[in-house]
Amino acid sequence: MATLPPAPPATIYTVAEAAGVSIASVSRVLQGSRAVSDSTRSKVLEAAARLNYVPLGAARSLAVGQHEAQGLVLPMLTGPYYSELLVGFEARAAELGQSVVLALPDARRDPSQAVRALASRIEGLAVHGSVELPEAVLSGLGTVKPLLVIAGCVLPGLDAVGAENTSSARDLTAHLLAHGRRRLLFLGAPYPCDVRDRYEGFRLAHVERGLEPSEPVRVPVDEAEGVRFAEGFLAGDHEADAVVCANDELALAVMGHLAHAGVQIPDDLAVTGWDDVMAARYVRPGLTTVRQPVREIGELAATRLHERVTGAGPALEPVVLPTALVLRGSCGCPDPYPDPSSPCPDGRGRQRPSTGNERKMPDAT
Repeated sequence: MATLPPAPPATIYTVAEAAGVSIASVSRVLQGSRAVSDSTRSKVLEAAARLNYVPLGAARSLAVGQHEAQGLVLPMLTGPYYSELLVGFEARAAELGQSVVLALPDARRDPSQAVRALASRIEGLAVHGSVELPEAVLSGLGTVKPLLVIAGCVLPGLDAVGAENTSSARDLTAHLLAHGRRRLLFLGAPYPCDVRDRYEGFRLAHVERGLEPSEPVRVPVDEAEGVRFAEGFLAGDHEADAVVCANDELALAVMGHLAHAGVQIPDDLAVTGWDDVMAARYVRPGLTTVRQPVREIGELAATRLHERVTGAGPALEPVVLPTALVLRGSCGCPDPYPDPSSPCPDGRGRQRPSTGNERKMPDAT
């Protein structure tokens, strides 16, 4: 008895015919578009499962060990930090021949489900530490899909990429104390982990000098909270001669609102930030801050994710890039600061960059 030849593999055309819909509808459903009805989506998914249909891109990925898309999960796109991170990640992914699928799950009712849904559509996933996901969700996803955490808590078995926080925060706080400031506040909730580590540096600088650090002012790190803090400061709710902000967005909002109300920066209040966004260089007084390589973090995350998807195992240690203190007028130094190696009026020069486990990104393979 002759053996029948195997049935030809299903195509998008056969799925469309079986579901009784157009090819365009099949494509939209498989790409996760919401521009289709629930009924159409159900028909397409049922037909694809029954026919064992594998989209061409996924089939090519399985055949040659390459991948088509990387997933990136961010809490938001407001503010300069996340846009710079996205630019670095997307640019590097494009060099490697991959597209980027972006998710902003904090705007959804169920962030965990949103991330799981994204993970089903891509080959590798990078999640920013500011996205509030249970560790069990991240660890579980990491067992079935290459997963990397950006600027977050280090979890066993997961890759991590970020920047040094504690040493630079300690140097920044020590610099303010050397200026004679004694009533310092740290502005920013110690979640996620990078902000927690910055507060730890703030605390260490005090303890090393026999001083009692204040508890952090626990607020989200965005512009609206900076304005709200400034309003509270003007109303007498906070007593301070210096504010160490967890990021530049907070710091610039505090400076702008207080300056409009007649508060002299830094004479009445010294203000510092973190990130060294472009605006920090052009406000007056210039914003003293800590420069971290945001775009490079995005590039490195995309590179490492590509390595994982194409066969590399998890890194044994997180990759930590160095940061550097940038002194400008908002702390009491001359503005613009003429020479990073010259001393401030308190006799202290610019701090050395922090050390990190810096790693050169490999060429695309």
